[in-house]
This record gives sequence, structure tokens and C-alpha cells, in this order.
Amino acid sequence: MVNALGKLGIWRHPSQISDELAREVETLGYGTIWLGGSPDAGLPDVDRILDATDHIVVATGIVNMWKDDAAPVAESYHRIVGKHPGRFLLGVGIGHPEAVKEYQKPFDKMVEYLGELDAAGVPVDERVLAALGPKALKLSADQAAGTHPYLTTPEHTRQAREILGAGKLLVPEHKIVLETDPEKARAVGRPKVQKPYLNLVNYVSNWRRLGFTDEDFANGGSDRLIDAVVAWGTADAIAARLAEHLDAGADQVAVQVLADDPLPGYRAVAQALLS
Repeated sequence: MVNALGKLGIWRHPSQISDELAREVETLGYGTIWLGGSPDAGLPDVDRILDATDHIVVATGIVNMWKDDAAPVAESYHRIVGKHPGRFLLGVGIGHPEAVKEYQKPFDKMVEYLGELDAAGVPVDERVLAALGPKALKLSADQAAGTHPYLTTPEHTRQAREILGAGKLLVPEHKIVLETDPEKARAVGRPKVQKPYLNLVNYVSNWRRLGFTDEDFANGGSDRLIDAVVAWGTADAIAARLAEHLDAGADQVAVQVLADDPLPGYRAVAQALLS
């Protein structure tokens, strides 16, 4: 059984998570470090970060099912939990169709992959599935501990909780920019949304379900779209936006600070939400 995740985690690419950063966010009170991107099946950064810290949980956000077979991922899972029981959560998902030439029947692939993890002894309650649409969210409730949606809104969180039901993990990622000037904040956030996500059908389809239209996807994304998926402003304003996910049913929010040095952002959010 994975330890309690806490109501705030951080989301960052493994190459941008030093041992020092990991120890600092643990001290600040964050409960989970989500390793973004598509970590390789061997998961060496999970070992590294767990070795460098004391109690924080490390999760993958996410291992790509198309890139890495279930068997070596399961081997890594068993190695990690054998050394650090209760401190690893395996996040898996299918990525997006544009990145994989052989991307076919993604739902069937998810079902098959989760079945292979079952056969390899990876417990249902120690893995989560990246999910956006209703069908995948239902699968994450049935065959995983819950879900880790990326680039969503509190309204999506509310809808996801209704599908998941009670007792299932729901950990959305949300980007933040510690900047009060709207133009400056959006200038930081917009490129992180525009490329590649405005060109990816699964993300655009999800935003359409949330009420966004073609106008929101043009010219790098409308201010309305950018403001919905990138929280900016003072630490208190950002904290209030993140809290909307928690109020909508999220167990934790995985915070991605858009800055070369993320620590000021993580410190500010921790002080506003955890102190």
C-alpha cells in the first residue's frame, strides 16, 4: 500500500529534479514527486530520488505503454518497492497518437497492458492510469488505484470524480506561473500549452468536452484557455486556483512550476496552502 500522497505534489521532468530539489520540496511538505515525461522502463530516477529523500512518495507521470513493455516496468516496480516499500506509485498511460506510428485501439492497449501488470504482480492499488475521457476514467477506477490527468481544469476534476466514485485517487496536474502581470504570465504559459498540446487530438477533444471551441485553439491558444490550465498571479491567487481542484474532488494536485528555478514557486504555494 502506497503511503498517503498529501494534498500537494510537484510535477517535473526527472532531468530537472536534483537531489537537492527533492529534499527541499519534501521539507516544504509536498507529499509526492511526479516524474513527468515518459520515464524509461528501468526507472533509475525513481531509485535516485527515493535514495536522496526520507519519506516523500515518488510517482511516474507517466510510463508510456507504447514505448515500454509491461514486463520490464513491472521488474522495476518490484525492485523499487522492495527497497522503498510504500513510497512508489506507478503511473502508466498511452501518451498520444501523433507520437506513435503503430498507435491503434488505445483503449484495448490500456486493458491489455494493465492485465500484463496484473500477471506480473503489480497491485491494482499501487498504480494509476493517465486518463482524460470518460471511458479511460472508468477504466482507471476499475483496474487501477485511480487517475493522473494532465493539463485539465477543476471542472474536469469535478466530472472525473463523478465517474471515479469515492475512494479512488484523482491527482490532476496544474501549471503555475508566479507572475501578476497577465501578459508576462501568459507569455510564459502559452508556449507550454501550444506545443505540442494544441496539436494533439486527445487534449483538444478533452477541452472541447469542457466547452472550449476552435477559437480557443487558434493563435497559440486563447487567453481563456491559457488561464484555465495555467494558474498565475500572487501566491494566494494561485493557491486559490489549485484549491478549486481539491474542492472539486481531487485528492492531490501535482503542481508544475513554469520557471527555470521552480523553488520560489513551490515555496510560495506551500506557504499558502500547507502552512
